Amino acid sequence: MLHACNRRMNPFKPTAGGEPPLLIGRERVIRDFDKGLDNGVGAPGRIMLITGARGTGKTVMLTVLGDKARAHKWDVIEETASDGLCERLVNELRSKEGLIDKLTIAPSISFAGTGVSLGEAELSPKRMPETLRKAMSARLDVLEKHDAGLMISIDETQAASRADLIAIATAIQHQIRERRNVAIVFAGLPQMISDLFDDEVITFLRRARTNVLADVPISDVKKAFAQTFEDSGMSIDNELLDKAAVSTAGYPYMIQLVGYYIWDAADSRDSTMICEEDVSEGIREAHVDLDNAVCIPELHGLSKNDRAYLEAMAVSDGPSETSEIAKRMGRSAKYAATYRKRLLDAYVIQQTDRGEVDFAVPFLREYLRRRL
Repeated sequence: MLHACNRRMNPFKPTAGGEPPLLIGRERVIRDFDKGLDNGVGAPGRIMLITGARGTGKTVMLTVLGDKARAHKWDVIEETASDGLCERLVNELRSKEGLIDKLTIAPSISFAGTGVSLGEAELSPKRMPETLRKAMSARLDVLEKHDAGLMISIDETQAASRADLIAIATAIQHQIRERRNVAIVFAGLPQMISDLFDDEVITFLRRARTNVLADVPISDVKKAFAQTFEDSGMSIDNELLDKAAVSTAGYPYMIQLVGYYIWDAADSRDSTMICEEDVSEGIREAHVDLDNAVCIPELHGLSKNDRAYLEAMAVSDGPSETSEIAKRMGRSAKYAATYRKRLLDAYVIQQTDRGEVDFAVPFLREYLRRRL
C-alpha cells in the first residue's frame, strides 16, 4: 500500500506544452540543435523549422530547445505568433538589454508636421525590419561580451503576418551575415513550410533545418512506456504494454494521455502493479480527453457541409479518393472541391497523393465514426 505521504508524481505530462519524461523519436532534433550551438555561426542547427500535426509535440520541442540554449548561457526569447509579434520582440529585446524604452518615456514626441509619435514611427510596418534588426544587434552586443548568444523561438508560426515574418527574417539574416551568435526556431502546422518557402522575400529560410514531427513507431512507444513505468516504481507485463502502446497509434499527445491515465488508475488503487483493468480504464479516459481537447475543438466552427465532407472521408480506413468522397456526399466533384479546399486550408485534412486526401488530425476519423 502507498501512504499519502509517499505518493509519487505521475511521470506523464499530457498538458499542452508539458515536457514529458521521454521525448520519444525526437532525439535527433535536440542533438542537431545542440550541435548547432556548439559548432558556431553558420551551423545548420541554428535555424530550424519544426512542423507536424496538432499534438505532435511542437511546443514541447521549443521548450526543450530553449532549455538547451539556456544551458549554453544563451538568452532565450519565446513568443507565439499573433498580432503585434514584432513589437513584442522589440520591447523584450530592449528590456533584456537594460535600455530605457523610448516607447515608454516619449510617447508624445512627434515629428514636426506629421502628428506621428516617435514610437509609432519606429514600429510602423515600413520601419519594423530596421527597428527589429537594431534591437537585436544591440542585445547581441551585450551578450557577446559574455560569450553568450541569443535564441528566439516562434510558436504557431502559421498565424504570423507576412510583414512580421519578413521583419524577423531580415533581422536574423543580417545577424548571420555579421557572424553574430543568434539562433531561431519556428514551429507550426505543415502549411507554414509552403507559406515560408513560397515567399520570395524570405528565401533564406529555405536553408533552415526542417524537422517534421511524425507519429512514433509503436515499438518505440512500448519501450518508452516500459521504461517510464519502471522508473516511477510501477510494473506491467508485456501483453498489457502491447495493448497500451497500440492504443496510442504512435500519436505523441495520445501517448501521454494513455500513460497518464493508466498510471493514475493503478495509483488510485495504491498498487504498484498495473492490471488489465487499469489499462482498459486508462485507454477509455484517454479517448475522452482526446475528444475534448482535439477532436471537438477541431470540428467547432466548421460548416455543416465541411462536416459532411469529413463524414464521407471517415468511411475509408485510410486515404480517400476525392471523386469517391463526392459520390458519398451525393454531390458533384466541383461542389465537393470547395469544401476540400476549405478543409485543406484549415489543415483538418491533408493531400496524400494526387486526387487523394486523408485526415491531418489523428483520431478524428475514429471520433466521427463513433458519432455516426
